[in-house]
Amino acid sequence: MNITLRNAAMEDAEMLLLWRNDEETRRQSFNTDVVPLENHIKWLTAVLANPARLLFVAEVDGIPSGTIRADKDADGSSELSWTVAPEMRGRGIGKVMLIAACELLPGDLTAQVKTENAASMNIAESVGFVLEKEEDGVLHYRLTR
Repeated sequence: MNITLRNAAMEDAEMLLLWRNDEETRRQSFNTDVVPLENHIKWLTAVLANPARLLFVAEVDGIPSGTIRADKDADGSSELSWTVAPEMRGRGIGKVMLIAACELLPGDLTAQVKTENAASMNIAESVGFVLEKEEDGVLHYRLTR
């Protein structure tokens, strides 16, 4: 599988919103509400202007297939969050794009996953993230490097 990560751009707004508002994505997100276009544009504008937040679009053979967000902390670590495009799920893309992000980002990496999100738990653990604790229905993972 040939995967590349590129920086998200405003031109990705509609695609990212479709992925964000997908029923399964919402169920596994911490905010389960449908996001209106206006709010999404404000959020994406802020993300693209924030040097402490990176947003990547993962492409498989040139086809947008998912997204990874990295929130950089002052200590050099980053918290990751990922979404696989609904039409690309079940193909191992989540694991491959997370590996690609881990190769790009320095420092320790963390992720928070809802306890019922088996797919993201499997992805995190298959890449080497270790479960540190469970708190209020959220699993806290860390990849120490």
